[in-house]
Amino acid sequence: MSEQRRQILQMLADGKITADEAERLITALERNQPDPSSPDAEPQQKPRPKYLRVVVDSADNFGGDGPGRVNVRVPLQLLRAGVRLASLIPPQALSQANDELTKSGVPIDLTQLKPQHIEELIEHLDEMTVDVDQPDAKVQVFCE
Repeated sequence: MSEQRRQILQMLADGKITADEAERLITALERNQPDPSSPDAEPQQKPRPKYLRVVVDSADNFGGDGPGRVNVRVPLQLLRAGVRLASLIPPQALSQANDELTKSGVPIDLTQLKPQHIEELIEHLDEMTVDVDQPDAKVQVFCE
């Protein structure tokens, strides 16, 4: 029960308003509150995701016998903590790490990694699609 409705009923119980006045006030309250099933009502916020999931199904078992499946579930809190820890690394060490990552084919600038970037990435994972060149393989990347 809403606080306003409770106040109206309390005024009725105290004799400050009549039953007709209470009914009119409650009706007015209901008119002013959006119907949760109406399209104009604010959508409920999605729960904050806790995990990043990567699922790969392949008919060739990645070079082995029979079908193969990879199912990775990474806690997003681990990613968030990693980003915060990166801010504690001295700039010289970050520069060396960037050089090594680039040599390995991972061109990431760790000096530009910020917590808000991770949150933006997580928000956009709902819209992410992954294409695979093999017709017998399926890859899913999503947050849950």
